[in-house]
Order: sequence, then C-alpha cells, then structure tokens
Amino acid sequence: MKRVNQVVWGVILIAIGVLIGLKAFGVIDIDLFFDGWWTLIIIIPSVMGLFSGSDITGNIIGICVGVFLLLCCQDVLTFTMMWKLIIPVIIIIFGIKLIFGSCFDKKMSDAMKKLSNDSGNKSYGTAVFSGDKMIFNGETFEGAELNAIFGGIKCDLRNAIINQDCAIDATALFGGIDIFVPNNVNIKVSSTSLFGGVSNKVVSPYIEAVPTIYIKGTCMFGGVDIK
Repeated sequence: MKRVNQVVWGVILIAIGVLIGLKAFGVIDIDLFFDGWWTLIIIIPSVMGLFSGSDITGNIIGICVGVFLLLCCQDVLTFTMMWKLIIPVIIIIFGIKLIFGSCFDKKMSDAMKKLSNDSGNKSYGTAVFSGDKMIFNGETFEGAELNAIFGGIKCDLRNAIINQDCAIDATALFGGIDIFVPNNVNIKVSSTSLFGGVSNKVVSPYIEAVPTIYIKGTCMFGGVDIK
C-alpha cells in the first residue's frame, strides 16, 4: 500500500508539473491556483488514507473539513455556517462508526468478541488520573482490555509469550496508551477517534504462520501508540 501511495502522489505531481508547463507556454488557460486550492492539501491525503488501512474515521473527518473549507472559499458556504455544521457532522460520523464499525471488519469484530468470551484469560489495565505499567516478561499473553481516563498506560509485550491470535481493546479518554509489541507477530489495527487517534509505528511485512494481535482503539481527546 505504501508503494501505491507513492505512485499516486507521483502521478499527481507529474500532472501538476505538466499543467504548469502547458500554461507557461500558453497551450492551456487553466488557473491552477483557484480560490481555496490549498484545501486540496487536506482533501487529497485524506482520500488516499481511506485506502491505506489507516484511521478511516479520521480521514473521513479530514475530507469533510477540507470540503467545507473549499466551499467557504468558493462562497458557497460562509465560515460562520461551516463552524455550525462541522461539529455535528463530526459527531454523526463518530456515532456511525460506533454503530456500524464492526460490519466493515468482521475478522476484527470476531476477534474482539472472542476476547470478551474468554474473559478469564485476558488482562486488565486501568488508569484513572494515574499511570499503570503492564510488563509481560516471559508470561503468556492472550489479550487485554486497557482503559486510560485522564491517565496513562504502558503495556509492554516485547518479551511476552504469544502462541495464538489475541486482541487488545484500548480506550483512551483524555489519556494515552502505549503498546509495545514483539517482532514475531502481525498487527492489525481498527480505530474510532474523535479529537485523538491511534498511531501504528510498527512497519513490517505480513509474516505467515505467526499470531496476529488485533488492536481496537477508541480515542476521545486521547491517543493510542503502537510501537
């Protein structure tokens, strides 16, 4: 997917360069710098993000913000009206994701459901106006539920024993959660974020015949970092 993004950006830059060149020679008469052209800096990366496996909710919100700003620059909407519309639109998008999010990723939903059913095997971490460290050093890890509310949680799985697929349900509300994962697993992330987000800093190709950690992040004015 990273290669696809590079190709798309390359095509876009080549097209812009060609158009600027043709305009310079008088072949075409196109105003590339129309009112609100800068909003494309928000809209294009957000559209590409929908196909990159990153936070879909955040990218949809980015598209909405970019389109609203473009419409304002084109005098279709006023900035006053935009601010009245953008908050309810974001809240509606967030609500739709909460209701229908599991329909778009059945495997993630099934993994989270299994985590709930195997409640005796999962670990719990809660930090409310405080901090919590969960370090699995040579211990078997089968899943976890992490909740950080005005606090922070560090979950270190680098030396954990992971023999099968497992799931982590991480919720950060005005807080932060750091999850350190080992190298011999695959990571699959699903997120629902409002004024926050999930950052997956683990960049590695898919590995056959190794367990997968499914991480579901729910963030409101908070963040989940996967390292």
